[in-house]
This record gives sequence, structure tokens and C-alpha cells, in this order.
Amino acid sequence: MVLKTWFKNARSVSLMQSGMPALLAVVMAADQSGFGLWQALLAVVGVMSAHLGMNLADDYFDYKADMHSDRDRVIRKGFRAMSVKYPYLIDGSVTPDGLLRAILSFGGIAVACGGVVFISRSLSGGFVGPNGSWWILAIATIACLLGWFYSAPPLKLAYRGLGEIVIGVIFGPLLMTGVYYSACGMVSVDVVMVSIPVGLLVLNILFTHSFIERESDAASNKMTLARLLGSNTANMAAAYLINFLPYLIVVVSVLLGDMSVWYLLVLVMVPNSVWLCRSLSAFNRGETGVPQKPQWWLGPMGNWDQVRARGIDWFLMRWLAARNILSGFCAIVFVVRLVLLFF
Repeated sequence: MVLKTWFKNARSVSLMQSGMPALLAVVMAADQSGFGLWQALLAVVGVMSAHLGMNLADDYFDYKADMHSDRDRVIRKGFRAMSVKYPYLIDGSVTPDGLLRAILSFGGIAVACGGVVFISRSLSGGFVGPNGSWWILAIATIACLLGWFYSAPPLKLAYRGLGEIVIGVIFGPLLMTGVYYSACGMVSVDVVMVSIPVGLLVLNILFTHSFIERESDAASNKMTLARLLGSNTANMAAAYLINFLPYLIVVVSVLLGDMSVWYLLVLVMVPNSVWLCRSLSAFNRGETGVPQKPQWWLGPMGNWDQVRARGIDWFLMRWLAARNILSGFCAIVFVVRLVLLFF
């Protein structure tokens, strides 16, 4: 019961952002001679534990900054302000010290998983050299520093408009390269070329959020990438770049012979990206409304009647569309890789 509560507090619903790229990296490593299933599974568990710990750390430092008082003053100005980010702290059911212990617990699980994999890879391939276990140490160190200073002082990267980029780097190149190495004991161009589009699409989820919430974020003095970019024109340019660069990278990789032609199947997600960009453009023009029912091809949207009843359909249809672009892209690459493994 306690574990279930902490999973909820840590926003386990967001685990798709780390789980999908991690599983994708495992499948991509499966045909390598050094592949080890138990190392791969430990890496996935470690990554997801670190993700939950990072979510809780974000709550901890936000609470310390007392940002909820600003949200109260702008409660009718946006989705972010309409929701309580850390109700378990505000209602007193959890103390800041208790939250810190939970952060350390999730972090401890991640460190333990990473430590076991590190020892295993060190014994089999050594520490130095192109395939040495230094990869794990380097990637884990960079990811931990970025994850901690995402919200923690003195850097507080999320408060400087760099949070979206940090998350994209962590859950794209760093996560996938780290899991891939953990699973097979080497790093390849393949996983790097896939991890960059995945990182961009993870970034897209957060950017879509901040794009829509620029007004309320400004009122609460929260700096995001959308606010950092400033103008509507700059934000739309960024939206198109973030949405379509992943497809361009795949196309170029296929043309160069670095990826199988079957990876072009990810292009079936292009209409979803087109819809999202057009919807954001309409939002810029003050047309905040969305269709009464989401089109089936936009992907799962949960209980839409409840969403509409809460009056947050204008936000969630756009945000969920961005999330579904990531999950669809990863699922296609996942299936293609599995098929190529056996045929």
C-alpha cells in the first residue's frame, strides 16, 4: 500500500517517457553477441527508478521554493495552475523529510541496479577501451547531475528555460545509450541515431505543455523553453523543428544506409505531428478549442467525457497528442527491430 502511494506521488503515469525508450534500447541490443537479459532488465528497472526519484525531487525543490502560492494567484489562467502538483505535501500526509527519504530510496534502487551492471560489464569487458564499463560511469554521472540540477540549486536548470532540453537529453541519448551498453556491453551508431529522435519527441511533450502554458507560467514567474523563446513566431518555428526533425533524421539515416528501409514506417506518425503543429498554431491565434471527440488516429486519450467535464480538453488533447507521437514512434521502431531480429 505504501509503495503504491509513492508510485502515485511520483507520477508513475509518466513512466512511458523512460520505459518506452529503455525497452527500445534493449530490443536494439538483443542481436549483439554480448547481450545479457538480466543486465538489460536491471538497466530498465534502474532507469525507471531514477525517473520516479527525479519526479519526486522536482516536487521537493518546487515545494521548497513555495511555488504553489503563485499558482493559487493564477488559478484561472491555465492547466498548470488548475492542478495541485504535490497534494501529498500540501495536505500534510507526507512531510518534506519523508519525501526526501523516498527520493533517496528510488535513487538507491537505481544506483544498486547500475552498480551490479557496472561490476558485471567490468568483469567481462574491462573498464577502459572503446567498450569498457567507463561508459556506464560516464553516462550515469552526467544523467544524475542533469537530473539533480534540473530543479536543485545552484543551477536550477528548469527555472532557466532549459528544463525541456535537459529532459530530452536524459530520456533520449543518455538513457538509450546507457541501457543499450548495459544490455550488450558496447555502443553502436544505430542506437545513437534512434536515440536523438526519441529525445526530441520526449522534449516535444514538455515543450507542448510549456507552449500552451506561457501566460500562466509568466504570471507565476516560471521560466520555460517557450517563454525563453519569447515570440509566437519563434515558438512555432521550434514546434515544427522539434516535431519533424526526428523523421528527417530517420530518412537521412536510411538514405545513408545506417538504418533499414523498414524504419521509414515511422512516417505514419507524420499526420499526428502535422495535427499537433496546426493545433498549436491555432492556439497562438487565440483558437483554444479542440474537437468534441479526438480522432482515433491521434491515439489513446483516456476517458474523454471526464476530461471534457473537467474543462481541460483544450489542454489535454494537445498534450496527449504529443505523448502519443512519442509512444507511436517508439512502438513502430520496436516492432521493426523485433521483425528484423527474426527475419
